[in-house]
Amino acid sequence: MDNERNQRRFESVFSKKVRAGKRRTYFFDVRRTKGDDYYLTLTESTRKFNGDGYERHKIFLYKEDFNRFISTLEEVINHVKEELMPDYDYDEYTRRHEEWEARRAAGEFDTDYVPNKEAGAETPTTEAEAETGTETGTETSSEATSEDDISW
Repeated sequence: MDNERNQRRFESVFSKKVRAGKRRTYFFDVRRTKGDDYYLTLTESTRKFNGDGYERHKIFLYKEDFNRFISTLEEVINHVKEELMPDYDYDEYTRRHEEWEARRAAGEFDTDYVPNKEAGAETPTTEAEAETGTETGTETSSEATSEDDISW
């Protein structure tokens, strides 16, 4: 029973991922505490240059800090966008990603292609995969391509 409880505690209740270029992925996971409370883990997973696994950095964010975290994050991002780099096109990469998704949906990519296979590794699809090095089944290898095909 204790093993089952510990297993449940470490499982994500909700997960989202953001691929950021060829080597980096961010994972946002909601997790459950022993007392049935919730917290977030923010994980940056970066594929190592030598192709030998991933380097991970985690932030644990608890509910009492949500509002201050979001407020401060927005303030810092807005400072960069408005004061430091007001002329930069922050939507450029979003447009490229949308174009890539449209091309993928239109079948422009080889369906036998496995993402990152030429580098000798696949980018994990969930934070749990990044931790364990296994695929959870939320995405399959039939996914035609990755953002690696986008010319950044």
